[in-house]
Amino acid sequence: ARTPQQEQPYAALGLRGDEYQRIKDILGRRPTSAELAMYSVMWSEHCSYKSSKVHLRTFGDLPPSERLMVGIGENAGVVDIGDGYAVTFKAESHNHPSYVEPYQGAATGVGGIVRDILTMGARPIAVMDPLRFGPAEAADTARVLPGVVAGVGGYGNCLGLPNIGGEVVFDECYAGNPLVNVLCVGVMRHEDIKLATAPGPGNAVIIFGSRTGPDGIGGASILASETFDDQKPTKRPSVQVGDPFTEKLLIECCLEIFAADLVVGIQDFGAAGLSCATTELASSGAGGMHVNLDEVPLRDQTMTCEEILMSESQERMCAIVEPDKVPAFLDICAKWEVLAAVIGTVNDSGRLTVEWHGEQIVDVPPRTVAHDGPVYERPLSRPPEQDALQADVPDQLTRPSTPDELRDTMLRLVSHPNLADKSWVTEQYDSYVRGNTVLSQPEDAGVIRIDEQTHRGIALSTDGNGRYGLLDPYAGAQLAVAEAYRNVAATGATPIAITDCLNFGSPEEPGVMWQFSQAIAGIADACRVLGLPVTGGNVSFYNQTGAIAIHPTPVIGVLGVIDDVRLRLRQGLGRVAGEEIAVLGGTRDEFGGSQWAGIVHGHLGGLPPTVDLAAEARLAAVLVRAADQQWLTAAHDVSDGGLAATLTESVLRYGVGARIRLAGDPFIELFSESGGR
Repeated sequence: ARTPQQEQPYAALGLRGDEYQRIKDILGRRPTSAELAMYSVMWSEHCSYKSSKVHLRTFGDLPPSERLMVGIGENAGVVDIGDGYAVTFKAESHNHPSYVEPYQGAATGVGGIVRDILTMGARPIAVMDPLRFGPAEAADTARVLPGVVAGVGGYGNCLGLPNIGGEVVFDECYAGNPLVNVLCVGVMRHEDIKLATAPGPGNAVIIFGSRTGPDGIGGASILASETFDDQKPTKRPSVQVGDPFTEKLLIECCLEIFAADLVVGIQDFGAAGLSCATTELASSGAGGMHVNLDEVPLRDQTMTCEEILMSESQERMCAIVEPDKVPAFLDICAKWEVLAAVIGTVNDSGRLTVEWHGEQIVDVPPRTVAHDGPVYERPLSRPPEQDALQADVPDQLTRPSTPDELRDTMLRLVSHPNLADKSWVTEQYDSYVRGNTVLSQPEDAGVIRIDEQTHRGIALSTDGNGRYGLLDPYAGAQLAVAEAYRNVAATGATPIAITDCLNFGSPEEPGVMWQFSQAIAGIADACRVLGLPVTGGNVSFYNQTGAIAIHPTPVIGVLGVIDDVRLRLRQGLGRVAGEEIAVLGGTRDEFGGSQWAGIVHGHLGGLPPTVDLAAEARLAAVLVRAADQQWLTAAHDVSDGGLAATLTESVLRYGVGARIRLAGDPFIELFSESGGR
């Protein structure tokens, strides 16, 4: 610890002066340097949700769902899908680390979300990756994109997890601020759910997995709590380094440990590392814990105690084990060649104490670190430019009218990177490993078989449109929910729950907080109408360079259940001769935020398409019934690029053609992005 005469570098660790004073008030003294390190990472925006928590509470006010078994607050939400099966799924972001070091940032993003799912007691069965980059032709995109895609594919492929969906979107607003969102889904029996808790004084605290190294010291928590600014120095610690082969061993080791009922609580090491795992476990269990850092297996023996506490080395877990079960636990770890060490014990002292080299370096109430951090109701205000943005409607833009103009417009749209075929990305992912993938990219949703005997399965889709979000963050968020909901229904699955990954600019900007609060309200209201619980998710702030923030980009993941995956609907036409094509839902003259306005005219203004959630629910019910009764041979949602893009994707899937008749204005019929279709 530092001597009392030395000023502590709380500001360099991201703490405000009043936050530092609050720490001193909690402890009744100056914090040691180790305690200061713990509070700084756990009270960061990324870990504490201090700017978003007041708004996220809205999700807790949603009507209870009979399917929801574990909700917000755990590592991931859990829902009942029937037949005794439970599914856990969650989306996370690794945006900032992926900009600094694209391959490792993306790879460890996959690794982290997989461990969140594993920690719930489930076997991870699939991943997805909604991605956003700057313009496709930009030099920085050429640096970031290949590394991100290789990182997602390299890590997921090595784990043997199919990548069943996602998105790749290009927009100027993501230049310098790419979004690397990842989703993982896992399955278990109801009785196998595990929680992050440390009950039972006298129980052992065991760390197992990789050794602790100096990589990612404060990485995710600090990087995700800062704006990148070219004009000032910024904290950029090393990005975490992933080892998927160790994680694969860790997965199998954990599942065998779970099957033998050897743990009473478990937590993975994510952002904030040991600081997070120990304080969260202790504060949700018996209330106290003692840890000896000398027992933590290290890669680098020169690491300081603060570095050990803050390290975000990957592929590590923390388990709470009853004393008589410790030998069996260690035996299974040895079988899988997973390093394990007892580093402490649970107690009921109400304190987390940590010793290192014979000295007590931490003595804190764990709840004050993990759960009672600062909560800010930050100022929010509608941006002054919002009215002008919405008034700049696309009605005056030149519209194609002749057959040649319509054809040229269609070709221009479908050849744009946002609408063109993405197989150059998805072919780098193994989508069919494990043999249970029923649908994957480029289908509307990924579908995974859960039970080989009953053919029960699940469907997942991720969606989000930042252009809509900028024009109207409330409606934009609802449209994201509606599109993901519709994509799941288009496979024949019934949507049952959502997760979210909320990507925004700096919470210190009142305009950004207004966008965020509007998006939260939009998601909550949409879920209320559609009857979907929010199972959990992630908030990523500070996605901006200097004063330029990304468009509000809430990415929504919707989970659906399908009784028989053999009856799923595909998007491709041409598998059955003589198919007739119909559009379900109404088409309106709506081009605000559309791909046509953006690609052809470089225009972004007006209002996004009308939201009609009741119509979305009716359409989904029709699609699910039609799939079950085998009335349809294919279904594909209409969204970005309108009917023109939908038809192009549908005919290219199996290399056929289609002849269509348009009843109204062909431009509106082809390029409108009206929802509910």
